[in-house]
Amino acid sequence: MKTPSPPAITATKVFRRVAVTALAAALLAGAATPGMATADSSVAVPKAAAGQNRPELQKAIQAFVDAGFLGVQVRVNDERGEWVGSAGARKLGASAKPPTNGRFWVGSVTKTFVATVVLQLVAEGRLGLDDVVAGYLPEFGLDERITVRMLLQHTSGVFNYTGDLDPDGTWVPGLPATGNEWLDNRFRSYRPKELVWFALSKPTRFEPGTGWSYANTNYTLAQLLIEKVTGRSLDKEMKRRILGPLGLRGTVVPGNRTQLPGPHAHGYYRYQDAGQWKVVDVSRQNLSLLAGAGDMISTTQDLHTFFSALNGGKLLPAELLAEMRKSHPKSDTLYGRYGLGMFVQDTGPDCVGTIFNHNGSPPGGYAALMYSSPDGSKTLTASLTAGDAAVDIAKDYPKMLDGLVKEVFCGGQAGTAEEAKPAQ
Repeated sequence: MKTPSPPAITATKVFRRVAVTALAAALLAGAATPGMATADSSVAVPKAAAGQNRPELQKAIQAFVDAGFLGVQVRVNDERGEWVGSAGARKLGASAKPPTNGRFWVGSVTKTFVATVVLQLVAEGRLGLDDVVAGYLPEFGLDERITVRMLLQHTSGVFNYTGDLDPDGTWVPGLPATGNEWLDNRFRSYRPKELVWFALSKPTRFEPGTGWSYANTNYTLAQLLIEKVTGRSLDKEMKRRILGPLGLRGTVVPGNRTQLPGPHAHGYYRYQDAGQWKVVDVSRQNLSLLAGAGDMISTTQDLHTFFSALNGGKLLPAELLAEMRKSHPKSDTLYGRYGLGMFVQDTGPDCVGTIFNHNGSPPGGYAALMYSSPDGSKTLTASLTAGDAAVDIAKDYPKMLDGLVKEVFCGGQAGTAEEAKPAQ
């Protein structure tokens, strides 16, 4: 099917960028000053957790800082209660650790929230997982084989508007989401339809339903689908269905907001200028670039509450939660295989078996972790911030992530991360 010419951003307005994953883009800025990892006594925790001494978790957190990250804040809920801790620094030049109740840009964790809203609409009979998306959003001239399920599982084949690989491995640049071009454009406002039109100006990756490729475009389309079906903005629908009922006061769908509200750690972007390394505080950024795909703000407490409720069966009927957890066989990544808005990860027979997760990394300065056991009783939520030191993402990050997940879900005994390409 021939795609109509987009009215806003066109193929000629392509920005040059390097072929790196979104995770590397967010974290290659590096991190900074090491600090001791300790539980934050200022944060209220359940009685069962009072006085907990969990050096194994403190050590796992400290590993990120020792490798060059500026700061880490972590929240663990398990059979021993709740433990919260932080390591490193809140900002460059400061001695204070990151606040464990701080807000942060969650990146692609947004996708799990959006997928949940779509599936709630399916539960209400207002959408079908196998409905044709073009029937709801005819203005884009989408391939009529693309279904709602394909959007949520990244099997539509549409181009990822932040850049993508051709089937032959050639990098096709997208809108600036990494590097100095992103830095110079980090306050630019984008409209969701503008992002979709740009993506549709590029060749598709594969025929709908025949492959798997992680693409932010799928979830921007999912946002537009929600808004079309409900007649309300994603922000209003999210508040009505998830944020309000669960009391997630620290979670925001920001739109064009650039400021992190309330307490927060600072994230930095590291770049080279005239042969000199420099850093810029990118705590303020406009993530309308990732509308519906990676733009939300949250806290470790809210992510715990949300993911525990979701996996505990409080947000979706059992049959749709089961659909969410059906992973695609071609979607092997560092985090497991992709279902509908979450990864399904096998920790092996020496650990706890299957766990679920979705991590996130907006373009600069921040990364988020969100993990849960199948029943939601055990969770790990965290935020990482980058600073002024380089981090070897390919070598160090998988090991550190594996170490932290091991301590929470496997008691430090069994490996959990696969040697596979990272998701974006």
